[in-house]
Order: sequence, then structure tokens, then C-alpha cells
Amino acid sequence: MSNQQTQAGDASESLQLNVKVMVIDDSKTIRRSAETLLKRAGCEVVTATDGFEALAKITEHKPDIIFVDIMMPRLDGYQTCALIKNNKNFRSTPVIMLSSKDSIFDRARGRIVGSEEYLTKPFSREDLIGAIASHVETTRS
Repeated sequence: MSNQQTQAGDASESLQLNVKVMVIDDSKTIRRSAETLLKRAGCEVVTATDGFEALAKITEHKPDIIFVDIMMPRLDGYQTCALIKNNKNFRSTPVIMLSSKDSIFDRARGRIVGSEEYLTKPFSREDLIGAIASHVETTRS
């Protein structure tokens, strides 16, 4: 591990984020693991099993950032992201795509539908915290 990675890891250990995060994934394991990692960092976490459930919860919970799996039944991550970005109330909410696929085409398609970033599974705590730090104002009162 590089010194830079170590410093980033140390910083994220002491960092207590006051951010509301939504995690959308049909895998219970992924949802639980992301929820645990994010709660330890001080985030409030809302989960959804698919795009339809997420769209129903977004208006109520108003997350600061959304992590969405690409491969889901009924409404996939690309469709979910596009619907979020087409809603004027949530257009500026950062959407981070999650996928086990890492092709240039998947990344490009994510950008086309409006996602801010693309993380490859399995992701680390640093990946999640780094995405939040990059896309959400975390210094709140």
C-alpha cells in the first residue's frame, strides 16, 4: 500500500460524514456490506432492492448521494439513473454506478445516463468514502 493510500485510509478512519446515502442493489450481501461500511463512517443509509423501490424512497428520504448497481431485475441501474437525473428535484444528486463489469462501454453508458462515477465490485470502504468526498459537500453544520 502506498503512503498516499495509507494517509487516505487514516483520514477516512477518523472522518465522520454527515451524509444521507442510498444504496440500490438486488444483492442483500452488497447492500449490507455497503450499509455497514457507510454507517461506520457516520452516514445515514437507506437501501433499496431495485430501481422501483428506490424511486419510491428517493422523494421521502432525499439522499445526498446514490450508489446504484447496474445489473438488477425489472429496472436496471442505467434506467434508474436516467429516471433520477430526469427528475428536476434530483438532477443534481450524484449517482455512482456499481458493477462487477469493468468495460469501457459500461463506463460510457453510465456517463451517458448521467452518473458521476463508476465503481467496480468488490468495492472497498475507501472507494465508497472517496466517492462521497468527491461528490458531496461533507462539511455541514
